[in-house]
Amino acid sequence: MKKFGIKGVVATGIGTALFVVLTQVQIPLVIVPNTALQVRAALLAFMSAVYGPWVGLIMGFLGHALGDALFYGSVWWSWVFPDAVFGLIVGLFVKKYAITEGGFAVKQIVTFNIVQVVANAIAWILVAPVLDIVIYAEPANKVFAQGALAFVANVIIIAILGTLLGVAYSKIGARSSSLKKEN
Repeated sequence: MKKFGIKGVVATGIGTALFVVLTQVQIPLVIVPNTALQVRAALLAFMSAVYGPWVGLIMGFLGHALGDALFYGSVWWSWVFPDAVFGLIVGLFVKKYAITEGGFAVKQIVTFNIVQVVANAIAWILVAPVLDIVIYAEPANKVFAQGALAFVANVIIIAILGTLLGVAYSKIGARSSSLKKEN
């Protein structure tokens, strides 16, 4: 697990700000109310995979809470906590992805996507619906449908955009690291 130092604090701040801004970048999924394909999920997965579980947890929590407060007027806590859980879980496997080392190849991409699918399942099929029922007394059939759709949407956007971000950063990060070592 990565230490939470200066880089982690900076990454958390920048990542949270981007997460909040990306709250407005979404494609509504009209199948189930209040669900959307959201680019910010890919950013959270990517930042967690690069900077670790603390960045993922804090960025998911603060980014979602601030995004809700700024753009929707109130915070839906039962969906804030799942983003934090998701960021934490993806970040726990940071060393397996080897993104900053320039090793984000097929094996690491598969690992990243297996982890993100499992983390999304825990966050959106389990945590979010249960918290919706416990905190807001929402009907179970509605919240489990929302959670399942959020799970599918997040898995898709992260598999595409999150993987592309990881591949691009791995190539750039490896190159910049080797340049630093040469100097």
